[in-house]
Amino acid sequence: MPMDDEAGSELTSADAEQNSEPMSEEMLRNAYHLSRLRSSSVEIREKGSERLKEELAKAQRELKLKDEECEKLSKVREQLEQELEELTASLFEEAHKMVREANTKQATAEKKLKEAQGKIDVLLAEVTALKTLVITSTPSSPNRELHPQLQIPSKAVFKKGHGRNKSMSNAIVTATTQNSQLQPINKDGREINLILYDEFLAWKEEPTLDKVCPFLERIYQEDIGPCLSFAKHELTEAVQAAVESNTLSIEPAVVQALPVVKASAIECGGPNGWRAEVVTKCALSGLSRTCKHRIKLGDSGSYFYISPSCRSRITAVCNFLTYIRYIQQGLVRQDVEQMYWEVMKLRKEMSVAKLGYYTEEL
Repeated sequence: MPMDDEAGSELTSADAEQNSEPMSEEMLRNAYHLSRLRSSSVEIREKGSERLKEELAKAQRELKLKDEECEKLSKVREQLEQELEELTASLFEEAHKMVREANTKQATAEKKLKEAQGKIDVLLAEVTALKTLVITSTPSSPNRELHPQLQIPSKAVFKKGHGRNKSMSNAIVTATTQNSQLQPINKDGREINLILYDEFLAWKEEPTLDKVCPFLERIYQEDIGPCLSFAKHELTEAVQAAVESNTLSIEPAVVQALPVVKASAIECGGPNGWRAEVVTKCALSGLSRTCKHRIKLGDSGSYFYISPSCRSRITAVCNFLTYIRYIQQGLVRQDVEQMYWEVMKLRKEMSVAKLGYYTEEL
């Protein structure tokens, strides 16, 4: 029976070998699949990690770019804010400057307007006075009411209630008549200078203020030039220019009203305060004189004190040039001969003034 046992064990091992062969192949197959799965999962992990690393690096780069862009934008914002502040400050400064300039211009315009209104009032008054003079009184037919010195003295007439002896009154009338007969009547004679008259007629045809015309050239040489020639040459030229341009103004010398005023001051009222005599050097002659007036040239704020003689000379020239301007503007309604004699009278005033004669104001 041992032989049978050995045969049986051989059969069993052979069967086992036959059964183990298919199992080992399956296991190997499974192991192979498992190893492939493991290797593929490793590859997937590696690829995933690499992809994630790439995405992370990309995100970091993008984030860095974003940071740089934000930094640039913040710098731009700061620059814009600074420029806006500077612009706002400059705008406010410019606005304040414009307001100051506007206020200055307004004050200057108001001052010029006030001065112009004053000049207009003076000119209107002069025109009214000139028209009245032309209408009511002329050299050929003077108005005796405006010129009392031309009136004929009337006989003595006694009022009621003052009865006198007839012989006494007759004696008075007789004495008066005799005195009037004995006293010679002085009358200024005049005769037209034909040369001067022809020059005036030629100028009257085309009135002009040009010094080149013979009429004004003679007057400038003989009257205006000597009348406006003063010791202070620089100021003399400025005065001549202001007189010719009609921008010179003369006003009384004044001081502001104070609680205590000198005895020599005379109250004149109005906005100019107190009129006072100023003893100082005349700005034109350079001599120490009692200056009651001062002059201003144009729009300058400087005043110059002048003596009565210098004022008389300037006034005489201004009166002549004013009358000439009136003729040029057609404001004088007189015949040519009356205009001529008025011009001669004004020239006479300039001639007297340039010699130093003047009328003292009380």
